[in-house]
Amino acid sequence: MSRRLREMLEAEGLPYGNRSMTYNTRLAQELAAWAVARGEHRIHDALFRAYFVDAVNVAEPDELVRIAGEVGLPDEEARRVLEEREYSPTVDRDWKQARGLGVTGVPTYIAEARGIVGAQPYELLEKLATTAGAKPLERS
Repeated sequence: MSRRLREMLEAEGLPYGNRSMTYNTRLAQELAAWAVARGEHRIHDALFRAYFVDAVNVAEPDELVRIAGEVGLPDEEARRVLEEREYSPTVDRDWKQARGLGVTGVPTYIAEARGIVGAQPYELLEKLATTAGAKPLERS
């Protein structure tokens, strides 16, 4: 699985490091929910890089606070959000919705009641989107 993921990421020009551990991402999801609520979407790329490229243990609050700071979020507030688990209900709601949609893995892409699970090549995602009515992009 790791080899396939590496090949797909490389094919799309995305970085992938030598990650040998799998970490619980629950706190990272809570941090991301808080960041997005503040309008800061760069947290997703920062967490991706930390987990998949730099092999950072994103279950560690100190690491998450550091990552939040890297995208310009206030350290003290990030730490408080994580300690108080302020966005746990938000993530619980997201998980419940995902289960209701039949999501069994990540990433999952859903469009017009059709879905694809797992890392997929661009062409398959494009087919899902166009089947759902999206107009294809001009590729150069």
